[in-house]
Amino acid sequence: MKTAIYFGSTSGNTEEVADLIARYLGMHQVDKYDLARTGLAGADAYDLLVFGIPTWDGGNLQGDWEDRWQELSRIDFSNRLVALFGLGDQYGYSETYLDGMGMLHAHLSGLGARIVGSWPAAGYSFESSKALCQREGRFVGLALDVESEGHLTEPRVMEWCRQVVEAAAERTVSAAVTCAVT
Repeated sequence: MKTAIYFGSTSGNTEEVADLIARYLGMHQVDKYDLARTGLAGADAYDLLVFGIPTWDGGNLQGDWEDRWQELSRIDFSNRLVALFGLGDQYGYSETYLDGMGMLHAHLSGLGARIVGSWPAAGYSFESSKALCQREGRFVGLALDVESEGHLTEPRVMEWCRQVVEAAAERTVSAAVTCAVT
């Protein structure tokens, strides 16, 4: 399965996680693209798109994603799977934890994307998140806090990648995130 990771990274943390994900996906070659340099060019050539987004400035989209937001509507999502990973600070910004990933999920869902790779919310400590499916108790993608829980990043990435590879191999949306986030 032809796979690409597109990420926006201001501090470098999201890029580091993208590197980890590329290593652990390992099913085929994984191409990585920094939105600041490439935008979303070429996304239509991939079967699996992995989008990485940090939440920035108290609940906003990270700048590279904000700059490329309209480009998403030019991608045909009908024959590809999408997986999301988000970075945030669950203690410093507890009331907006992973809101960027939640906004990206909502936008992609409106464009018909089939999103896989939801992640359990158990064990996290936050007040509110646009990336949380309350009913299911799951985030819409992999939830990471590299500042407060950096020691959990790699094990979480490994497990999430296993789930995404499984969903991609089955070419199914059994793990699709179909909930409405609140």
